[in-house]
Amino acid sequence: MKHVAISEFKAKCLELLEQVRRTRQPLRVTRHGKPVAEIVPPTPVADRKAMFGSMKGSIEILGDIISPANDPDDWEALRD
Repeated sequence: MKHVAISEFKAKCLELLEQVRRTRQPLRVTRHGKPVAEIVPPTPVADRKAMFGSMKGSIEILGDIISPANDPDDWEALRD
């Protein structure tokens, strides 16, 4: 892991962040030789477009999915 002094990080922040993104190597920021922060590359973001429709064609409907599962006469809320 590469180390950089906090003063250098302040002066080159955007450049160093881009370097972490590009190389995927973390960066440790130090103050007086002691670590104060670690800059790590972002975790991969899932492609949301790939989620939609990914199960298409894998489901088979058997029977009636519209009607109630049991007889309405058995429902306590409908009595009286």
